[in-house]
Amino acid sequence: MKQVIMVLSILFLQIVSAQSEKKAIENTLQNYIDGSSYNKLDLIKKAFSKDATLYLTGRDGFKRYSPETYANFFKKNTPGTFNGRYGKILAVEIVKDIATAKVSISIPKARVVYIDLFLLKKINDSWKIISKTATKIDEKQ
Repeated sequence: MKQVIMVLSILFLQIVSAQSEKKAIENTLQNYIDGSSYNKLDLIKKAFSKDATLYLTGRDGFKRYSPETYANFFKKNTPGTFNGRYGKILAVEIVKDIATAKVSISIPKARVVYIDLFLLKKINDSWKIISKTATKIDEKQ
């Protein structure tokens, strides 16, 4: 009986730990979402590791960007003002100290939806985005 209680206790602790890790990852993703929706450059930068790499397609084609460069895309807008981007976390998968995540960013005014894919790493007890890529989906489809 003691062994059964011990095994159940260990399983319970693992579940609780996994849930808290997922919540920490969701907080990091929410910093990205809120930062990019409300032009808060500090929140965008906070979500990424300093040496993260973003692989995005823009007007000039497919390029690699730093978190600093990406955050500056929102610089022209007033900080704290909603810019029409709605974000939703679609999926998170964790394996020890790494994770993947999928986020939907919709911009109804432009009739566009982006699907963002993230690679995250737990660095110094904090989850950070280390890589991001995205694709644009026209809502008209």
